[in-house]
Amino acid sequence: MSLNRRDILRNTLPVLAGGALLANPASAAEKNTLPALTDIGDFNLEPDNSKIQTAALQKAIDAAAKSGRCLWLPGGVYLSEGLTLPSGVMIAGSGAATVLKFAGGGSFIAAKGAGSIILRDLVFDGASKPLAGEDNAGLLVFDGVKALTLTGCEIRDSLANGISMIGCGGHVSHCAITQCGAAGFFALDSTGLEICHNVVTDCSNNGILVWRSSKGDDGTLVANNRIARIKANAGGSGQNGNGINVYRAGNVLVSGNVIEACSYSAIRNNSGDNVQILNNNCRALGEVAIYAEFSFEGAVINNNLVDGAHVGISITNFNEGGRLATATGNLIRNLKAREGQKAIGIAVEADSVVTGNCVEGVAGSGISIGFGQFMRQVTANNNLIREVEIGVAVSTHNDAGYALIATNMITGASNGAVRAMDEDKPLGPDLSKTSAEAFRNLAIYGNVSL
Repeated sequence: MSLNRRDILRNTLPVLAGGALLANPASAAEKNTLPALTDIGDFNLEPDNSKIQTAALQKAIDAAAKSGRCLWLPGGVYLSEGLTLPSGVMIAGSGAATVLKFAGGGSFIAAKGAGSIILRDLVFDGASKPLAGEDNAGLLVFDGVKALTLTGCEIRDSLANGISMIGCGGHVSHCAITQCGAAGFFALDSTGLEICHNVVTDCSNNGILVWRSSKGDDGTLVANNRIARIKANAGGSGQNGNGINVYRAGNVLVSGNVIEACSYSAIRNNSGDNVQILNNNCRALGEVAIYAEFSFEGAVINNNLVDGAHVGISITNFNEGGRLATATGNLIRNLKAREGQKAIGIAVEADSVVTGNCVEGVAGSGISIGFGQFMRQVTANNNLIREVEIGVAVSTHNDAGYALIATNMITGASNGAVRAMDEDKPLGPDLSKTSAEAFRNLAIYGNVSL
């Protein structure tokens, strides 16, 4: 049988649309791709019934899980609260047309200790009603779920987190999370979790949180998400207002995300070892765009784009054990002073390599190496630095370690291409044009200053 162009498009477009957020309501053919279905009519469930249907919905969920069938909910609004998801349950809807709406009463949907749960093409509407619980409170709460699959769903209008996952594995993908009173995602002590291809917008405090109760291996993958308009309504000095926040979680990969308009950082790694931050696009940030801070060991921060922030990349807190990093191939531009503090393109302190970056348009230093005594074994080479006040600023404190600054091209540095620093004060002449022998901890050569 031959296929013409129209046949190919007709067969291909539904496949492409299947990856979109909240696709059109499922057709009869799409329903047939699901496992055997549980008929909601057997449980007196009625779409768009104004009454609370918790009891009927819970019976349908339990029956579907017990039988191994998928509970398919046709389009309409289902008002409910206090639902519990048993192991093995599969629930699917018709995308934006199928809305599970929170009726109030403390909790909405929860699962604990389940082997697997699959939720697909549903809307979960918190209706801006209060939720019980403290830090772990969420519209959807999964505790100890080994294989969670949440795809094609919308989570909206939660007064707490959108999704709280404690000790969970599996994946959350192609979901839209918006208007959450805390974070879009809160993942604690994960066991092989993937958070990919989601859209997270307009959350009050954070976008995606990947945390551990105590420092240790985590391995969560956070990739290809779009995150925008994240506020810091709960205040603080950086624990809120972040697109992605990794806390104590080791071996996390943060890659390919597009993040903009966050009150503080696009990506903040606090005390997570061996974290990779790669190929992210970060724009319009209120403070430091990309952070590796406090007691981390091992941070790879490569090939990211930062356009608009106070500091582009900060690799800091050597005094707390923060060390061992690479910052390579990043493009950083349009950084402005904030609250009387000068901007910095890349700030780095200990046991780190800064190479092959392009930094342009900084109301301060292009690269800042160390602060006072907090500096050890840093190399900065083959970077292009343009239109800054100081090209490379480096600490020369008596207790500071050594820095190698070589073969960088620095143009338009109004206050010198390479300057020795006493904390935030420049010392002596431009070291790109004179000898650095007066400073025992510096090796400076081969830089081009224009």
